[in-house]
Amino acid sequence: MRPLTVEPLTSPRPAAQRVEVVERKGIGHPDTICDSVADAISVALSQEYLRRFGRVLHHNIDKGMLIAGSVEHAFGGGRQIKPMRLIFGDRATSEFRGETIPVADIATASARQWFRGHLRHLNPDTQVVYESALAPGSPELSGIFLADVSVLGANDTSACIGYYPLTDTERLVLATEQYLNSPGFKAEFPDSGEDVKVMGFRTDDHVQLTVAMPLLESRVTDAASYFARKAQIEAALQVFADAHRGALSEVRVAFNHLDQPGRGLTGVYVSLLGTSAEDADSGEVGRGNRVNGLISLNRPASAEAAPGKNPVSHVGKIYNVLAHRIAERVYRDVPGVAEAWVWLGSRIGEPINRPSLAAVQFAPLADADLDAVRRLATQLVEAELASIADFCRQLAAGQFSVV
Repeated sequence: MRPLTVEPLTSPRPAAQRVEVVERKGIGHPDTICDSVADAISVALSQEYLRRFGRVLHHNIDKGMLIAGSVEHAFGGGRQIKPMRLIFGDRATSEFRGETIPVADIATASARQWFRGHLRHLNPDTQVVYESALAPGSPELSGIFLADVSVLGANDTSACIGYYPLTDTERLVLATEQYLNSPGFKAEFPDSGEDVKVMGFRTDDHVQLTVAMPLLESRVTDAASYFARKAQIEAALQVFADAHRGALSEVRVAFNHLDQPGRGLTGVYVSLLGTSAEDADSGEVGRGNRVNGLISLNRPASAEAAPGKNPVSHVGKIYNVLAHRIAERVYRDVPGVAEAWVWLGSRIGEPINRPSLAAVQFAPLADADLDAVRRLATQLVEAELASIADFCRQLAAGQFSVV
């Protein structure tokens, strides 16, 4: 590995800035659907390649789009007019050693299984049309996967960053979406959909939390019942936010802020299937959350979309997840560190356990021994890179969330 840089952080920490912006797109958001399905397909293909050939073959399912359908809305229950259309791509090995791999069938089955497990009111067999745009990769990139080595070369030149811990605003935004899509909340409010979006604006120690989530029109009899239920959910959200604000002095919650009483169906946020992809909003791979589940505008971020990328050679996935993992370990295991940022960069073709760039930046506590921090952080990074083959196998099995 090239020399590792370990240095005190000079950039202002997000928690110390007067203004902070954090967003999370929930599991039913069209962009998160695309990211989640793309990665589910990658995991399924990886496991099929391993089962049949003992290795993960070239694939990147990181291009895809969910095209919104069409719905006729009505209080008490609407109807679908046109199904959603899911297009998945980009490259996947469909033939190896004379054997054919049914990549389109595997992709479609994986997508159906994901929908069935995450969107309660959507029928993946009748309400989504699936289209495969998968094709074989280039010979040069595919050849990387044929090397008889335990650690492959990088199939891209890229750079990624991870950080830890989260700020109070980040924790609040993440926890709020997880609360709204939790089994407990859905049991208490079964008339709520999965398409949740949470935006947190912090100024000093005050946060405006804006939340969007549709109510299921099959359970809403009229506008009056909608607004009565909305008030109950908004009150529950405020109680939750107050209990999870950490050191923040105030959180003000606004729920379904576009609503306007007196306009009937045009003044409320209702949904037939629980996701705006039914008729209002399309989605794309790479437009959702980063691998730690957040879109934090105060943080540096990789331009890479991790979902769907192969887990053994594409550093856009491997380094994205690994950088966050290392940052958390530095924070937890190295005394004197208040916050850690980890940078990893690759050069195409070079082994992924030998990054072209590796750096740890840290915010030291007042009593930190800087030499000890540098020594221990270096040892930790070296240990993580030495075990990267095991880490990649865990990625291939879907053991790390990337949404």
